[in-house]
Amino acid sequence: MHDLHPRTGHITGLLLPLADRHLILPNVAVAELIDYQSSAFDMDTPPWFLGWVSWRERQIPLLSFESACGQKTVIGERARIVVLNALGGRPELRFIALLVQGIPRSYKLDTQLSYVDVPLCGLEQAAVQVGEHVAKVPDLLALEELVVASGLAKS
Repeated sequence: MHDLHPRTGHITGLLLPLADRHLILPNVAVAELIDYQSSAFDMDTPPWFLGWVSWRERQIPLLSFESACGQKTVIGERARIVVLNALGGRPELRFIALLVQGIPRSYKLDTQLSYVDVPLCGLEQAAVQVGEHVAKVPDLLALEELVVASGLAKS
């Protein structure tokens, strides 16, 4: 969350509703929210890979964050897809898509986040209090590394 405004001490974050948790991301990490589209995938891929989605004439890997953390993938009736800007600077991976359950909500976050002591999975860096929710801060670079290491990045 590096897009701090020096005078206000606030950042705008997006709270992403997942099946079993909420993620909080800086606004700049999110390229677009799109409708859920089911996609083709084959059985040789990891369980967290839900296939390819079409976005702006690109094929982007669609991931289940819950499944990458060892939980079940849920595709609810309010399922949407959030397209994220890849932060790792790899030419073969410019965007990744994440399955979410509903519409993300925007929050003004104080730069002094209140951390919450709860168990984290390997792809989560911290948990913070956002409004009435405990939200996990995802390790987006680790998520991108997972995609690249699995051979799912396309240039």
